[in-house]
Amino acid sequence: MRMHRILLLLLAPISLFAAPAGGGEARAPGVPAYDVELTGSADGTAWSGRETVGFTNTSAEPLAEIYLRLWGNVHDCKAVVVRIGVVADDCTVVKVPLASPVAAGERGSVSFEVTMTAPNRPERFGRSGPYSFFGNALPVLAVRDDGGWHLEPDVGIGESFYTVAADFRVRLTHTGNVVVPSTGLTVDGVTIAKQVRDFAWAAGPFTTSEATSPGGTRVRTWATSTVAPVAVADARTRAMAAVDDFGRRFGSYPYGELDLVLHDRWTRFSGMEYPGFVLLISSGAPVVHEVAHQWWYGIVGNNEYADPWLDEAFATYATDLHDGNRRTGCWPGSLPAAISSPMSYWQSHQASYGTYVYTYGACLLHDLQRHLGTEAMAELLATYAKTHWYGVVTPTDFKTAAQSVSPTDLTQFWTSHGIG
Repeated sequence: MRMHRILLLLLAPISLFAAPAGGGEARAPGVPAYDVELTGSADGTAWSGRETVGFTNTSAEPLAEIYLRLWGNVHDCKAVVVRIGVVADDCTVVKVPLASPVAAGERGSVSFEVTMTAPNRPERFGRSGPYSFFGNALPVLAVRDDGGWHLEPDVGIGESFYTVAADFRVRLTHTGNVVVPSTGLTVDGVTIAKQVRDFAWAAGPFTTSEATSPGGTRVRTWATSTVAPVAVADARTRAMAAVDDFGRRFGSYPYGELDLVLHDRWTRFSGMEYPGFVLLISSGAPVVHEVAHQWWYGIVGNNEYADPWLDEAFATYATDLHDGNRRTGCWPGSLPAAISSPMSYWQSHQASYGTYVYTYGACLLHDLQRHLGTEAMAELLATYAKTHWYGVVTPTDFKTAAQSVSPTDLTQFWTSHGIG
């Protein structure tokens, strides 16, 4: 799925400062916190205000700069006005030199004015009739790890995102006759989302409903005017069953509420996951798959550019578990490409992307289940999720976790299934 532009204008100078703080995780910047105050136009298509991004320098050396990812700017670069630091050719990277280096273990912050307008196209960041959608619209911190700063581009299919879990405090103020579903829980006009990798919202005259799953998760639906009530009820029922099932399998859903936004005019995708917030086509929506992404991408994160199979294959496999689909004999044998290939490879082999990363990736996991046994596989996934809860995983992490429950060496298994 392709991302669309964010019209972002820095209306005031960037303020930079460092303040003491403690702790951190392996990747830097770490322990991010976003404080966002936005005011929307009456129709909800345009939002402007101020965003502050706090972070801890979790590396061992001083941090002299950070980078922000502006994923919505990936298209129509020449039409976008962005005034913050240096803008890369793909318009999704902004370098922010810090006024003074932030020492290891210390806390820093950047603050800037931001304006964004949903482009007129029925996309996850776009608008369709009176409805606007803001997926991947907020600027977010880029990640630096042992491989350096990760500033990889969007390649036009799938997702290329890489973020660490963060806390968001967002106030979305508007005067129009619209409702604004979003990531997080809203109390007295302020939305709080803890330990999420992004923050998304929509705006428009949605019809709303809600129900609570037997496991205690509130599932809210937000439907555009042409979505049939039966489609809303079906999506809500399937989401409630899935969120409870996956909670039992992988660890309880931690966000309290799950928002489903249904529209029947999407043209380039049928579902898109954000933390606690899912965009769905109204007919034939992949509800269970997108709910599975709350764990595989959301709770257990990964570098989606380098390792797209670590979320897509796992979400597909989780869907199979929920549906009772064992996919016996689905592994095709020797493949000309590894399912663990990065998005740079799939950019040049787009026709194979879905089959390899989603389908064959899930087939690998089914074969692993048959190799380890059903109980061992269930134990593996539950422990793997718990160990990396709110973290970021690599293929090595999963291979190590699998080996820990296997009585035999799995080297040949990985080799035969295209995992180096």
